[in-house]
Amino acid sequence: MTALNGRRVLVTGAAGRIGLVTVQHLTELGALVTTLSNVEHPDLKADRVLIGDTRSEADVAEALTDVEYVVHLAALAHPSAGTPYDVYTINVVSTFNVLAQAGALGIDRAVIASSINATGIPFNPHEILPAYFPLDEKIPADVGDAYSLSKQNDENAARMAWRTWGIDVVAFRFPHVNAVDVLQKQADGARRDPRGGLREAWSYLDSRDAAYAIELGLTASLSGAHTFFVAADTTNAPYETEALLDAFAPDVPRLRRFIGREVPIDLTAARTVLGFQARHELDLPTLPLEI
Repeated sequence: MTALNGRRVLVTGAAGRIGLVTVQHLTELGALVTTLSNVEHPDLKADRVLIGDTRSEADVAEALTDVEYVVHLAALAHPSAGTPYDVYTINVVSTFNVLAQAGALGIDRAVIASSINATGIPFNPHEILPAYFPLDEKIPADVGDAYSLSKQNDENAARMAWRTWGIDVVAFRFPHVNAVDVLQKQADGARRDPRGGLREAWSYLDSRDAAYAIELGLTASLSGAHTFFVAADTTNAPYETEALLDAFAPDVPRLRRFIGREVPIDLTAARTVLGFQARHELDLPTLPLEI
């Protein structure tokens, strides 16, 4: 029996690629899952399925009926998913609405999807690089697009919700998350042109591991508003990380050395606070880097 057995969990954005796998995972753990999505999906199976808008106070209020935990994944997940106005407003209003109503109801815990893009680095229109490697939760941000700004402000909303209502919130800075076949195609691209993955630190996460992280975020013993990077331990490029950084970011400071294909993101916080470690990694060779 798990800590979530028989507990009702609301998952917003449940028809998305993280949402579908999360709903299945939580259901297998014995949770009673309510879903709130703006579209139907044939593979979405939950105890209670609702169609609605996470910006709507009425829709979210209905979805929160009898809920004990919240997983908020609903968002426009890319700068090109809409106009800058739509991307920013849909994301931040949705997150505020869900956290404010959950907090006011006395719900104890929420997990929200932030992004590696809260740093502003991957989608920045300027040729910038991280301030240092490995990336960590304190790295300086340089935001130049509406999506990254929305993720940064989602993390601010989490801190506000905790201070105002006492709801504990875990925000995950997800890298690219997808099914293994899609991740493998991305890795094939990184083999041909490794430079393209630099600003995301060649990071990735299997959708099943994203769902596992969400489980831990819901059940970990913690209080407050916390932000965690989560990623696979290794990169999606078949080259040693030190060689990649020597080639493409020689002037960016390194706070430590990296072993083999170790991802240049500090995953210490997620490991020590949540006990998270990715369980599904790409099986890639380690090749000599030739540029």
